[in-house]
Amino acid sequence: MTTEQAIEITTPDGISDGYLYATPGESKPGVICLPDIVGIRDSIRQMARRVADAGYSVLLVNPFYRTSRTPLFSFKVAFGEERTMKRLGELAGPLTPEANARDASAYVDYLSAHESVKAGPLGVVGYCFTGGVALRYAAARPDKIAAAASFHGGRLYTDAPTSPHQALANVKARLYFAHADKDNSMPEAAIQKLDASLASWGGKYESELYTGAAHGWTHSDGPVYNQEAAERAFEKLTELFAVELR
Repeated sequence: MTTEQAIEITTPDGISDGYLYATPGESKPGVICLPDIVGIRDSIRQMARRVADAGYSVLLVNPFYRTSRTPLFSFKVAFGEERTMKRLGELAGPLTPEANARDASAYVDYLSAHESVKAGPLGVVGYCFTGGVALRYAAARPDKIAAAASFHGGRLYTDAPTSPHQALANVKARLYFAHADKDNSMPEAAIQKLDASLASWGGKYESELYTGAAHGWTHSDGPVYNQEAAERAFEKLTELFAVELR
């Protein structure tokens, strides 16, 4: 039976809060779960637990701990509203590529040393903003992360030198990208450029467009939740982990 335990992890930059989902007395492959920029809440806790129920020990972390412990918002999130957008900037700002690399090692080391985690490769999954963060984690710890997935990840390919796709050269993991249809944070042109970069990279990957699914479709508490697409996303995620983490 999967249990949920509130945890704290010491990183080089502070204390990250989160939850560990595991089966007492059993060791299973480890997975790092990254919430979207709205942070840890009931819907993402349910998603992490479901992955754990599929046969994994799951570490759900708050990658925005430099700005705030959970909960990240003291008001109702309204994308486009000035107050919300200001808060999003506060949360995203400290997450430089270097900060992501430090966090990746802290989380990987925590999982690898935990009694509930089977020795071997780890997986990571990110949503929306953290789709790119998941890719950076795979690049930061190629020695341990063998599978990384991004669901409706935003700004995975940009012209900036810090674009997440620039991390591909250091990645050894199998990758899965699930793109939202008509997503302003990852438009068709950006998807095409990312796909070209993936092809040049030469590793194992799949890049898939979920037609009719809007940005954020996996989250049951969101206005664009798409149950059919969310179920497919879960199936693809567990297929990825079953191949690479067993």
